[in-house]
Amino acid sequence: MKLAIVIMAAGKGTRLKSKRSKVLHEIGGKPLLTHVIASASRIVPPEDIYVVVGHEAAQVENAVKDTGVKFVHQTEQRGTGHAIQTAQEAVRGYDSLLVLSGDVPLLKPETIAELRDFHLGQQAAMTILTASPGDPTGYGRVLRKNVNSPEVTAIVEQKALTPEQQSVREINSGIYAFQAAPLFAHIDELTNNNAHGEYYLTDIAALLVKAGDRVAAFEAANPAEVLGANTIAEMMELDRVLRMETARNLMANGVTILRPETTVIDATVEVGADTVIEPFVQLLGETRIGEDCRVRSYSVIENSTIADKVLVRQGCVILDSKIETGALIGPFSHLRPGSEIGEGAHVGNFVETKKAKLGKGAKANHLTYLGDAEIGSGTNVGAGVITCNYDGVHKHRTLIGESVFVGSDSTLVAPLTIGNGAYIAAGSCITEDVPDDALALGRSRQTTKEGWATLKRRPEEKA
Repeated sequence: MKLAIVIMAAGKGTRLKSKRSKVLHEIGGKPLLTHVIASASRIVPPEDIYVVVGHEAAQVENAVKDTGVKFVHQTEQRGTGHAIQTAQEAVRGYDSLLVLSGDVPLLKPETIAELRDFHLGQQAAMTILTASPGDPTGYGRVLRKNVNSPEVTAIVEQKALTPEQQSVREINSGIYAFQAAPLFAHIDELTNNNAHGEYYLTDIAALLVKAGDRVAAFEAANPAEVLGANTIAEMMELDRVLRMETARNLMANGVTILRPETTVIDATVEVGADTVIEPFVQLLGETRIGEDCRVRSYSVIENSTIADKVLVRQGCVILDSKIETGALIGPFSHLRPGSEIGEGAHVGNFVETKKAKLGKGAKANHLTYLGDAEIGSGTNVGAGVITCNYDGVHKHRTLIGESVFVGSDSTLVAPLTIGNGAYIAAGSCITEDVPDDALALGRSRQTTKEGWATLKRRPEEKA
């Protein structure tokens, strides 16, 4: 049995009031469509997944091109039935199809697999994935032959329900399994005699029943999996559900998250056991945090790797950086892309780094900018030190050796090399290389005039 998955992602999503394609809106740090493709890829190889694109097609394709899926272009968006008509030639040769919606991001691969297996076991021409949410208002209802029967007689839209059908809570999710042959035997019989003038895939159920083919229903265990979003508010509710699930999974594996409802943790984040995440922390992208760490409140960490036993104090921003075991960061540090903080190193309050590498035990504790720099192990960088890495045209590197002492308020003008064990006097402007174990000073000599202040005050005293 050769199976393909078709993901419908051509719609605009007008109720979102957004210029972007609906499936490119994000929850859990990833576009809706990316979540669906990830689940589908657990069922079939990416080359057997066909994404139907239409509105903002180029942007949609660009967003998911690295997944390896194929694309079908629905140049005119004339409904879900028309989308499958458009995909017919692309999926020729497959025995069965699973049709998913690109805006249903919580659907799990396990549920897709259960739908597939149920469909094959029922030998149905069409199987509808259904659900029974607490409030089914707005959804089409699935009518079965009887309560215990898997067979479906009709799908009735909300506005067409009779008084007797109002009590039916089982809804059509818009996710289906099909045998390809009966589907395409009747797909061209769809009509657009409706308010929107579109061809609806939902109507294929009635055509198949009329032809004597078997239409079945399979109810998802968790209704939340099949719910989409038609407004930004509904989308943010899906985001909340997904992020809370991510937090629960982390906590189940030994991570302590204080007030998880206040955190923003992407589904792609990994955190080791016995790490503590305080309230109002954001962990984003491909961030990896080791064991026995603590991330204090209001810190934002994105696409960064943090080893074991690291303390990130309050209010730090860490982007595309790497932090080794036992390092101390913050409070209020800003690690920009390319920063590498060594084992046991300290990056303190209001210190900014960019493409800077601090060796083992190196310290920059206060009010410092280190850009395009390499600092050796055991070196101490004093308060207010800056590396002048940009000359207005090019960036240059500053290389500081091991066990160097850089005095406070020093300016290091790159390109520059400071040797091992050297001392830089406080307040110096250093423009030339400094050899090992040397003392470098670059400031004007102090002048002291005794009694000057007394003389200055005397006219005021007379007045």
